[in-house]
Amino acid sequence: MSSSFLLLLVGCCIVTWIPRILPFVFAKKLEFPEKLHLFLSYLPLCILAALLVQSLLVVPTGKAPVLKFEETLACIPTLIVGYYTKDLMKIVITGIITIAVIRLIL
Repeated sequence: MSSSFLLLLVGCCIVTWIPRILPFVFAKKLEFPEKLHLFLSYLPLCILAALLVQSLLVVPTGKAPVLKFEETLACIPTLIVGYYTKDLMKIVITGIITIAVIRLIL
């Protein structure tokens, strides 16, 4: 491995580390106002909802978004299990089994 590649790899690690890890280091020492804390508590839910909607939609060029039928159908029992159990492992297993059964049947 050449030294320039190694230097590039270390530089990329540092550039990635600074904006992703450093804010958490400083945030542990700060006390946020209650409104900001409430706002930040909704971020994980918003990110997961955006990822879910993105995986359920197909956007053809120049047309309106269309729902993917199999994924939307598999999402229903997965959301129900998630609502009642709030256990990530059960949610993932339900989603995998549901999509596998739907693809086997359809």
